[in-house]
Amino acid sequence: MLVFAGLGNPGAKYANNRHNVGFMAADAIARRHSFSPWSKKFQGLIAEGTLAGDKVILIKPQTFMNLSGQSVGEALRFYKLGPSALTVFYDEIDLAAGKVRVKVGGGSGGHNGIRSLDQHVGKDFRRVRIGVGHPGVKEMVHGHVLGDFAKADREWLDVLLDAIADGAGLLAKGDDNSFMNRVTLALRDKLTPTDDDDRPPPKAPKAQSHVRQARPQQPAAKLPKTGPMAAMLKKLFGGKD
Repeated sequence: MLVFAGLGNPGAKYANNRHNVGFMAADAIARRHSFSPWSKKFQGLIAEGTLAGDKVILIKPQTFMNLSGQSVGEALRFYKLGPSALTVFYDEIDLAAGKVRVKVGGGSGGHNGIRSLDQHVGKDFRRVRIGVGHPGVKEMVHGHVLGDFAKADREWLDVLLDAIADGAGLLAKGDDNSFMNRVTLALRDKLTPTDDDDRPPPKAPKAQSHVRQARPQQPAAKLPKTGPMAAMLKKLFGGKD
């Protein structure tokens, strides 16, 4: 048995906050894999299902972020599980928006939900860090994470959550690298424009190969140069300033 925990704050006013992307990931997994309806238990909401042949308990602590460890710790003790059975999804300001990284153990990175989990269950659990970007100034971090995702963010956020849900079975099997690769490829394939007209024109007939025929170039598909999408694509896949 495994426990997958998504972190966030309860209540409608926080539902679309960047800080609640862990809740969003848990909801996406529950929908995609037909988990049971959410029910109240362990100071949280839980849903039960199966991933890659393993029974999985999804939990969304309702204690508010800073006390997340109380809820998750209670669930682990009830099922007699150690931290190695736990996977936690949460927001990470030190990753570019849309990036996902997975690691086992480590520090809290200033995240109060993770700090609470470290205190209540130990540090040796899997951490799925979901990038929400940094506002650039330390004093703006609080408002940034407790602010809602912008409408333009849904363009990449929905793709990201779908990819996390699709790859959840890989996490259940412990194949973290394949999970990260799947998420990255999903974002690249869905968000990078493609156009058949972007292919080079066909070569001139062989008999005329010594003459370069003039052919009008088809316009390449245009990538966005400004705005949230342009910034995210640049951070995800690189690019010149």
